[in-house]
Amino acid sequence: MIRSIEKLLGKTKTKKNQTVANNEGTVHKDSHLKNFSDNEIILRTIYENCSDVVFRSFLLFGKKKALIIFIEGLSDNDGIEKYILSPLMQETDHSSQVFHELLEQKIPVSKVKRIHLLKDCIESISSGNPLLLYEGENDGFSLGLAKWEKRSIEEPTAESGIRGPREGFTESLQVSISQLRRIIKSPALKMQTMKIGTYTNTTVALAYIEGLADKTLIEEMTNRLQRIEIDGILESEYIEEMIEDQSYSPFPQVLSTERPDVVCANLLEGRAAILVEGTPFCLVAPITFFSLLQSQEDYYQRFFISSLIRWLRYLFLVMSLLLPSLYVAVTTYHQEMVPAALLLSIAAARESVPFPALVEVLLMESTFEALREAGIRLPKQVGAAVSIVGALVIGQAAVQAGLVSAPMVIVVAITGIASFMVPRYIAGMAIRIIRFPIIFLAGSLGLLGIVMGILAIAIHLCSLRSFGVPYLSTLAPLKGHQLKDVLWKSPLWMMNRRPRLTGETNLYRQAPNQKPGPQREGE
Repeated sequence: MIRSIEKLLGKTKTKKNQTVANNEGTVHKDSHLKNFSDNEIILRTIYENCSDVVFRSFLLFGKKKALIIFIEGLSDNDGIEKYILSPLMQETDHSSQVFHELLEQKIPVSKVKRIHLLKDCIESISSGNPLLLYEGENDGFSLGLAKWEKRSIEEPTAESGIRGPREGFTESLQVSISQLRRIIKSPALKMQTMKIGTYTNTTVALAYIEGLADKTLIEEMTNRLQRIEIDGILESEYIEEMIEDQSYSPFPQVLSTERPDVVCANLLEGRAAILVEGTPFCLVAPITFFSLLQSQEDYYQRFFISSLIRWLRYLFLVMSLLLPSLYVAVTTYHQEMVPAALLLSIAAARESVPFPALVEVLLMESTFEALREAGIRLPKQVGAAVSIVGALVIGQAAVQAGLVSAPMVIVVAITGIASFMVPRYIAGMAIRIIRFPIIFLAGSLGLLGIVMGILAIAIHLCSLRSFGVPYLSTLAPLKGHQLKDVLWKSPLWMMNRRPRLTGETNLYRQAPNQKPGPQREGE
């Protein structure tokens, strides 16, 4: 069978990702469709042993042999019967010369696409769009009748908020794109789609606003996406690892979010977004380190409240990174820095502890991280209870058993609370990972080790780029006019300029001098 197919298609030298595999051999994907009989043989061979693929034969207008191919569960069965089979199986006296015109008039489907290549036929069938072939026509017709089960729009659980939109992306790419279109109604919002994955053939959409996003950024993102060659894309993390600038850094160089309002806000600042079929998480690039410390609610409440919360976020970020290390360094090497009363209290609490401070903090930190991960992996009904009760019971039991001191439990608890202040989960994970090397440096060299660790982190962050944008941009290099949305949150009427990312494209987002207040005479 496969030899006859190769004879029909012509033997050609195949290239990578250009063949369709089946149980007998390979068929060249870039081949053009032949006559009706050959096309049917080829497609039946390709979809051999696929019980969910339906080949429905019928007579087109009672005169010509026809075939419709679709996958059960991905196509609208009722629509196929009502809009395709029912009108096309009616007998007619028209001649074959007007079959094309009659076919267009009889099919009440909004999206009908003529297909010339075998790979386009396979893509149409796999996407849920039935394929129509009929005798006397070499090309096929893709019918827009895809329909499959999908999750309804819900509030994102990982990025919930007090004020703002309550909807999040879903696993359906069409629904996610429509949510962006509903917010940004301008035709300047562009969507470039491509297929990635040899077997999954996943649809990936690159979204940007023409005139705001720099052309070099869009070209670079397109090139990085197109050069991906992989068996399949199951989640946007696959894309993220393939396009980021520095793969070995614990810090993310692409922002992942499941909120349409966050994506639209970034698009309006000149960034680009990547949406992937099958996942609700959208990727946004380029970003800076401070993008990971900003929450959507910073822009939905009064500016002085947002500024205060942002300062608290920065403070607790430092505490999450350095508090256990400072405790180890001070209690081990620099006792003279602690007031006498506090030092005596710490010494009395640690009198019965058999471990040094370094082992003590590593033991408690590891236990806390294990409880946190267990709470995430367990079912929602028991996860929170296990993590909270486990922390209380284990902490109290460890203090009573003399394995750890009470001050250490307090330090680890404050550190855990501080880590929850980071609004982006992946950024918090990076801080949690870096915390352990700094603890080892503190236990080995004291405050000198902490300073060395901080310098190493600063050098690493200064060397990072996100699609060419410095990771510590606005501070390194210093851009004074952009600090109004970094170190603090300025009023909306003061933020006239967009952040400069990769070029000087459309720098102003609003008109100047819009400070609210009563209008004076002469104005």
